[in-house]
Amino acid sequence: MQTIRMIIEYDGTGYCGWQIQPNGISIQEKLTDALTAVTGEKVTVHGSGRTDAGVHARGQCASFKTKSRIPANRFAPALNTHLPPDICVLETREASPDFHARYSALGKAYSYHLHVHPQGSALLRNAAWQLRQWPDTAKMEAALEMITGTHDFAAFRAANSDVKDTVRTIWKASLYHREPHLRITYQGNGFLYKMVRMLSAAVVQVGLGKMPLEAIRERLNHPAADYRKLTAPPQGLFLDKVYYEAEELPLF
Repeated sequence: MQTIRMIIEYDGTGYCGWQIQPNGISIQEKLTDALTAVTGEKVTVHGSGRTDAGVHARGQCASFKTKSRIPANRFAPALNTHLPPDICVLETREASPDFHARYSALGKAYSYHLHVHPQGSALLRNAAWQLRQWPDTAKMEAALEMITGTHDFAAFRAANSDVKDTVRTIWKASLYHREPHLRITYQGNGFLYKMVRMLSAAVVQVGLGKMPLEAIRERLNHPAADYRKLTAPPQGLFLDKVYYEAEELPLF
């Protein structure tokens, strides 16, 4: 029995998200079908996390177990012959028997992309949040500095999330900008459901002058209070990397 670890890139536009759903096509479903075609087995694919409908990945990680004797590094090209062009397995390699894409993860890196133009962009409509005016980047950077560190992020999670422990550590949150593009990056030990999109929405609102900077501090200091939930559109979000080895973790 082999345990295989794979790195996957995908455009999430046409999918209901990562997880198999009864009423939509998912990334997990496409990978499962491809694995069945390649191995002849009914294989269970475990992802590092569940990306929502419309969310993309440059470095999603997944794992599966198989009795197949196909060499680990040959799974990537074999799977890609059975996958649509908006899903690509970049790498496959053998992992230790106890490796699990979700439970073995030490942290993740995400990026959120924005594009600014009064008329929007036809080409970037599925890959960035379209803003009509340029935000105050200094205010955005101040907001990102505020959320860096260990906090209770309960105010920045979806209302239907049932996770009990809402304390997470963001190692680094940065803003990169060159007109007409902005990119917010997050690296941390874990993220709550919709946390990155909700943080991005708040940071953008601060940059546009629609939310005071102190509103973010209030949400971090009093996470259990009832706040209006703002969520950035899914198409701007990319899962960039999943960390598994201590030596991979960023040093700041």
